[in-house]
Amino acid sequence: MKTSTLFLSTCGMVATVLLQTTVASAQASDEAQIRALEDSFAAGIRAKDLDAIMNVYVPDQTLFVFDVVPPRQYVGAEAYRKDWEEFLSDIDGPVNFEIADLAVVVEGNLGYSHSIQHVSGKNKKGEVLDMTVRVTDAYRKIDGHWLVTMEHVSVPVNLDTGEPDLHSRP
Repeated sequence: MKTSTLFLSTCGMVATVLLQTTVASAQASDEAQIRALEDSFAAGIRAKDLDAIMNVYVPDQTLFVFDVVPPRQYVGAEAYRKDWEEFLSDIDGPVNFEIADLAVVVEGNLGYSHSIQHVSGKNKKGEVLDMTVRVTDAYRKIDGHWLVTMEHVSVPVNLDTGEPDLHSRP
């Protein structure tokens, strides 16, 4: 009796360790996939490739985005695609884009991240664009692929002047 109890107890401990290892491995893999998704997003912006940019988002009406530019709220991939299209068409020459301080959390088929994103370049009027924003993304794993389902882009605001702080760095 003592041998079978010891055996069952040992099997239970081994199963628990294996399960924890499997879950940790899956979470690490999912986090790596989300980081790769964000890398492809950044590359898409630098290449001014609208399709590459939009490939990180759910391609339907479930996408919801709060942005820093009017109308500030976009519902659906088609609406947000138009926002990106306008942004890219106004850029003359190369776009510099960086993602910093990316933190990713994954639990099952849901995840979120937050980061600091910096974009710079020149518009068609020759004006310099230089902006740093804070971004929070919510992801869902759909058919084995992570996609952004909700995005919130913001900038700090000077409460005394009401002016946005587009150059704030952490």
